[in-house]
Amino acid sequence: MTQAVDVMMRMVDVVEPQILPAQQRIIPKAPAEPKQLAPGATPVKPVSSSPATTPAKKRKDTTTTNIPVKKDIPRPAGHKARKDDEPAPPPAKKTNMGVVLLKLSPAMKASFIHSLLSPSSSPYPFTATTTKGLSPLPLSRPYLRLHYQYPQLLNSNRYSRFAATHKFQNLVFPVGSSSQLSDDDIEVESDDEEEEDDVAAEEYDVVAGEIGGDSEQYEDEEDEEVLEATEGVGPRYEEFKWQRVERIRNEVREFGEDIIDVEELASVYDFRIDKFQRLSIQAFLKGSSVVVSAPTSSGKTLIAEAAAVATFSRGKRLFYTTPLKALSNQKFRDFRETFGDTNVGLLTGDSAVNKDAQILIMTTEILRNMLYRSVGTDSSESMLSDVDVIVLDEVHYLSDISRGTVWEEIVIYCPKQVQLICLSATVANPDELAGWIGQIHGKTELVTSSKRPVPLTWHFSTKTALLPLLDQKGTSMNRKLSLNQLQLDSSRDNVYKDENPRRRKSKKYQFDVPPLTKHDMNSIRRSQVPQVVDTLWHLKARDMLPAVWFIFSRKGCDAAVQYLEDCNLLDDCEITEVELALKKFRVKYPDAVRESSAKGLLRGVAAHHAGCLPLWKSFIEELFQKGLVKVVFATETLAAGINMPARTAVVSSLTKRIDSGRTFLSSNELLQMAGRAGRRGIDEKGHVVLLQTPYEGAEECCKVLFSGLEPLVSQFTASYGMVLNLLAGAKFARSSAESDDLNTSQSGRTLEEARKLVEQSFGNYVGSNVMLAAKEELARIQTEIQLLASEITDEAIDKKSKKLLSHTSYKEIADLQEELRVEKRIRSELRKRVEWERIYSLKPLLEELGNEHLPFMCLPHTDADGVLHQIPAVYLGKVDSLKTLKLKDMVHESESFALTNGRNSSDAEPEHAAEPSYYVALGSDNSWYLFTEKWIRTIYKTGFPNVALALDDALPHEIMSSLLDKGDMQWQKVADSEFGGLWCMEGSLETWSWSLNVPVLSSLSDDDEVLKFSEAYKNAVQCYKDQRNKVSRLKKKIARTEGFREYKKILDTAKFNEEKIRRLKARSLRLSTRIEQIEPSGWKEFLQISNVIHEVRALDINSHFIFPLGETAAAIRGENELWLGMVLRNKVLVDLKPAQLAAVCGGLVSEGIKVRAWKNNSYIYEASSTVMNVIAFLDELKSSLLDLQEKHGVKIPCCLDSQFAGMVEAWASGLTWREIMMECAMDEGDLARLLRRTIDLLAQVPKLPDVDPRLKSNAVKASSVMDRPPISELVG
Repeated sequence: MTQAVDVMMRMVDVVEPQILPAQQRIIPKAPAEPKQLAPGATPVKPVSSSPATTPAKKRKDTTTTNIPVKKDIPRPAGHKARKDDEPAPPPAKKTNMGVVLLKLSPAMKASFIHSLLSPSSSPYPFTATTTKGLSPLPLSRPYLRLHYQYPQLLNSNRYSRFAATHKFQNLVFPVGSSSQLSDDDIEVESDDEEEEDDVAAEEYDVVAGEIGGDSEQYEDEEDEEVLEATEGVGPRYEEFKWQRVERIRNEVREFGEDIIDVEELASVYDFRIDKFQRLSIQAFLKGSSVVVSAPTSSGKTLIAEAAAVATFSRGKRLFYTTPLKALSNQKFRDFRETFGDTNVGLLTGDSAVNKDAQILIMTTEILRNMLYRSVGTDSSESMLSDVDVIVLDEVHYLSDISRGTVWEEIVIYCPKQVQLICLSATVANPDELAGWIGQIHGKTELVTSSKRPVPLTWHFSTKTALLPLLDQKGTSMNRKLSLNQLQLDSSRDNVYKDENPRRRKSKKYQFDVPPLTKHDMNSIRRSQVPQVVDTLWHLKARDMLPAVWFIFSRKGCDAAVQYLEDCNLLDDCEITEVELALKKFRVKYPDAVRESSAKGLLRGVAAHHAGCLPLWKSFIEELFQKGLVKVVFATETLAAGINMPARTAVVSSLTKRIDSGRTFLSSNELLQMAGRAGRRGIDEKGHVVLLQTPYEGAEECCKVLFSGLEPLVSQFTASYGMVLNLLAGAKFARSSAESDDLNTSQSGRTLEEARKLVEQSFGNYVGSNVMLAAKEELARIQTEIQLLASEITDEAIDKKSKKLLSHTSYKEIADLQEELRVEKRIRSELRKRVEWERIYSLKPLLEELGNEHLPFMCLPHTDADGVLHQIPAVYLGKVDSLKTLKLKDMVHESESFALTNGRNSSDAEPEHAAEPSYYVALGSDNSWYLFTEKWIRTIYKTGFPNVALALDDALPHEIMSSLLDKGDMQWQKVADSEFGGLWCMEGSLETWSWSLNVPVLSSLSDDDEVLKFSEAYKNAVQCYKDQRNKVSRLKKKIARTEGFREYKKILDTAKFNEEKIRRLKARSLRLSTRIEQIEPSGWKEFLQISNVIHEVRALDINSHFIFPLGETAAAIRGENELWLGMVLRNKVLVDLKPAQLAAVCGGLVSEGIKVRAWKNNSYIYEASSTVMNVIAFLDELKSSLLDLQEKHGVKIPCCLDSQFAGMVEAWASGLTWREIMMECAMDEGDLARLLRRTIDLLAQVPKLPDVDPRLKSNAVKASSVMDRPPISELVG
């Protein structure tokens, strides 16, 4: 060791420049006396220091190292430099190792080198060579991570703050003991950095709120305070966070709880906490519950951690809940580093570690079940009697459709003496959430912040450029990204490429671009879609890595990794670190290695999605946090609280696939993913990159971005577990075979008491406020409508006209207006007569058609936007003549299809007029159309021959009629008129082939039309035209009168008021409908479930006696607790072997698991015949329960699937992971999730009441065998 130190010292001395005279050196102040350490802590001896030397000039460093430079990604083919490309920032300045060591005295150099060479240093060596004649020496990892991960910190005055927080192994530097760079150098470099920041700020403005920017005034004030606070700070000694927590705890023991304040809790951290964090901690210390709404990655966890420090120091308990097991595991690891292993516990569905600890991390469902057993009991007897604080992390999950009820139940059931800390991402209605909690739980303060600690810059990536998404103000889209601009650029390159350059640049040709059609827009978008490597090249060139790249499919993530396997993002040192880390992981978890991703990992790219094993995902997260993975391709689940911040977040698409098709991302979802960008303390700004896709461009991106935050919406629904736990009273305890003894140790709540709890939901709180506001708004609208209606009457217009016009002008206009009213009335009557004559002409033609063939016809209508649609269809016949009983009954019985509006005027109706009738046709769009004669434009000679296709086959007319009657009769009104409406209903797969044979209208000739009208119809049309011309001439005559200009102003005002009344009436109708829909949520479902429970004898809702089935179901966690209880109490499971029991349980929890066959992987294990027989037996039980649920209107699914039972049975039988996954048609992550769910259910069985002991024993055996790597989850 001594020899190595001498060699290292000699190596440094070789490159050391001339030492300045003593009077020119910067002599630091003597270090202050070290603070008293907490009792039991080991004192650290300060490292001796000597004056640092500062060279008079900057000299070119002659030291050379063999650390290679990273390979550049090749510029993608076809990339053209553009004037509007973002300028690439200059490369980050590198700090040479020799420069760092030159600033140290010989004693400090020796101490530093000793620490690097100590046996306890990192086991990963790296070699650095300086001058000839010196052997290479191993350098330990801490310095290299400093050198590569934080180069910018070594080149600025921020290094002193960094040195205070970065912990070297076996080495403690007193802050301020020596200067790393001369003051002049520091000032010059700082000015350069500030200048670059100003340029960047001018180039990219960010929009307010979460989209970026300075949204609160205190930002600049805080920066100034930080600078003032750091001036004149003397040297101090590094103290670990756990030591600071222990110090506060000891001070509380010595001086009492009153010493805990904001400043005391803030002293735990090496940085100044933000204003919203300070306000939240203050509210907590005052005894209030707190709702915190702040952007993703803004530091909300710090508030919970500070509350934990205060609670821990007081000797009380804190529960920390998260929505995900992975997030619970992560918080468990983080809190153990701060509070110690013995003081932190974990409680999830399948893990229980130190569950009596002061700080207990758990999933929300676990806490909800604990509250079930505590609600209504005396506070001293409650399981939460010693709990002071409950932290609800990610409380915006309250809007989750499947799990949101859990968060509401926790708030409703939580004892009022417990403080709640609710941490939420930015939402639109945090005030409503805080108001609800304050109303049902107690005093609650709301703290909101739209400020991001690291502001975001939004970019848009096309095939050839990375451009700012927003304009300079950050309030609208960058004009250079519009489709017209992209078309113009394309026109410059293509249309005018052979023209004279001067002509190309002229304004005449610059804007001589034809208007864009839909086809043109799609073509432009497709031509601008970037490949992964195109965007990645821009990110690397602009120093925007590391990045999290969101792709909304597992295959897409894996394909992107394989696509980049030839693009190296790591240098040789980093590759070596990854290789060593991968080797260690392979030794520890040989089955968890994802071999298909290993090659990409050595290139700096990885995939992270639900198809990966939890152990592998944790490994990827660890490498990413160390900077050894530069790009992670992930699905959106990564945005849900997992701590993987990056410099850049890339969103590949604005749409994602759901069960019902594709849907656009909400603004909340987009901002949640964008929140991964920007690492606090590392990045000055984060970057969000949105990509051009074939169907989405910058316009759609800005539309989503500026659409506004979505509010929290209650998803409160009743469940079997909720009803049983709230109503359960006395139990039937069987003491002998002959008699039943009633155990009345617990008294159940009455229905009225349960209703009061259920109606405290967030939805009811918001609903009551909404109803009150809606009623007030409705009353205001009705008053305004009445006022406007009084201003548009003939009397009001006449009164205004008299006031504004002269007597002569008024008289002339009034007479002409009266004449015009009469002529308009006549025109309207003639228009109706035309329609009656048309109907009379069409009726005989339509009745005789359809006998020999089914003719084609055209059905025109105009939609709400004024667009004319002409639908080609094949005529089937008159409704009354068809053999379609369902359709006939609907048309004759429903008031919606009544035909009375057209016969109000007897003057217009001819003597031979006939009432309109309904007819049916099948459109070319595979939709059935129900219509009257009003909607027929023309009928053609050609059509389907009404002839059987084969002997003994039915006629096409009969086949289509039967297909029509099979429909659900879900007709929707497309258009309406006084002569009947036009209705539409989707066809079926069987009608699809018929609709394909309906030709387009352009292929039908006008000569094929058979629609011939009578002379009476033609005369009526001519009369209508003449009257229309007469009305037109009269209008022109009025327009030429003397006072028409003033009169027209009155008419325009009346028309404006008429339009306003129309809009107000539409809004009034929507409000009235909304008020009718608002009802107390949850209670109706509660009663329906109560009826099911009563009928299956799980609980008597009248006496509240709970039966054994109800006891078992009440103790289960699951989606349908009653169904699980019925299965686990069935004697058919008792004789099963442990592996077979596991297989059946796997069939109960396999919902959402899918087969994902690809290439040659298309096999899954089949279950044994015994398991299949049991599942077949249980399927009959499932059918009976579903029938009972349908009877009472309950729609809770009952899962039972034999498809994956064989996979569970194979794993529970002891097969290795490699054997199971060989050519398996399931993703590793899906199988692991299924097995974890099965273990979770099996782990519950031993704790369930009134379950056969043999079943409990087998469940324990099965779960112990199954809970083995690689599916076992890390908890520490």
